[in-house]
Amino acid sequence: MSGDSSASGPALGDGPKAGRGDPNEPFGPRQLARIDEALTLSSRETGLTFSVYVGEVAEPSRATAESLFEKLATEADGAVLLAVSPGQRKVHIVTGETSAARLPNRACALAALGMRAAFTNGDLTGGIVTGLRMLADAAGRP
Repeated sequence: MSGDSSASGPALGDGPKAGRGDPNEPFGPRQLARIDEALTLSSRETGLTFSVYVGEVAEPSRATAESLFEKLATEADGAVLLAVSPGQRKVHIVTGETSAARLPNRACALAALGMRAAFTNGDLTGGIVTGLRMLADAAGRP
């Protein structure tokens, strides 16, 4: 399992509210479509199964992210989970055995830094899309 990043700066932005005013739904249809497209392309290009979790992660957050990974991953060995907790300013990238061989800790750390740059500017969607693209580029084709 690889990749762990915690922010020490201001809280991560929740992303655009798309005029709905519902704080429990930080993504509008356009943002969801962008994330869905990035998930689909990342998985198709690499042969790995990418998943994204956005929400609070109970402490210890790394162990909770790994537990989520086990629940979400259909084939844990070739899976990658991006767990993002905007309110806690945490990002965890969890990989299975096969995906870890293609995504070393350094690649995960670089993706987390790229995500954090977008989050710092209040762009939750852009950060997730950036992270997925960076991880897909690092993993390469099967």
